[in-house]
Amino acid sequence: MKAVRENGSSYRIVTVLGRAPLQLYSAVVFIFLILPILVVFPLSFTPTSYLVFPPPGLSLRWYERFFNDYAWMQSIWRSLKIGGLTTVLAIAIGIPLSFALVRTRFRGASLVEQVVSAPIIVPHIVYSVSIFGVFFALGLVGPWYGVALAHTVLALPFVVIVVMAGLRSFDRNLELAAMGLGASRLQAVLRITLPSVAPSIVTATFLAFITSFDELVVAMFLAGADATLPKKMFESIMTAIDPTVAAVSVVQIVIVSLLLVIVALAGGKLIGPEE
Repeated sequence: MKAVRENGSSYRIVTVLGRAPLQLYSAVVFIFLILPILVVFPLSFTPTSYLVFPPPGLSLRWYERFFNDYAWMQSIWRSLKIGGLTTVLAIAIGIPLSFALVRTRFRGASLVEQVVSAPIIVPHIVYSVSIFGVFFALGLVGPWYGVALAHTVLALPFVVIVVMAGLRSFDRNLELAAMGLGASRLQAVLRITLPSVAPSIVTATFLAFITSFDELVVAMFLAGADATLPKKMFESIMTAIDPTVAAVSVVQIVIVSLLLVIVALAGGKLIGPEE
């Protein structure tokens, strides 16, 4: 028994030592990726009229300017509206489409899946130029809901891929057992399948919103004079770079981080009972 314990201890030590280089490398890569984002925070509090790091002092003047500027407030509100509608449409289309691609067998299913995934591969500038002519003929260039429709095409692949992954890992015998106990197919899907793949749906919802909220190229073509938040930021740095952009960037990071925390907490609650 003593020899077994010693061998087990030696194995754990070797395992820890073997993982140490990978953990160190991962930490270095994480710091390299996150450091530019963290630099934005002190830049946004600079009291000067230009970007300087490190800032000579601390001031909230650029946040005050941002929150008191009607154009900036309208841009963030418009991005939230577009992101919300995009998320609803992508989820409403993506979940049934995912079920169809996973549960049914029909000719051209692989082609449909490739077509749905195409917006991830096609450059946004190509997609924007192509859809501009169609939307212009339909009178959808300018209204915010036109941008949301275009963003839905970009967000749909993320919803379909994530939900399909959840459905493929789901044990369908649970659904069949519910149907054997008297539940209809719709009741089994609503009460058994969807709650089981809820973490995938929550993740897909988050990805759909972020895809729209952070999108610039399509908005440049379709938003018209009304600017989304990324478009307003782009237009701002085209004329002059002032610390207001840094303050807006921090607000954007905070919004996305809060959504990420909400998704993580929701996913933890949904997974917790199953464990």
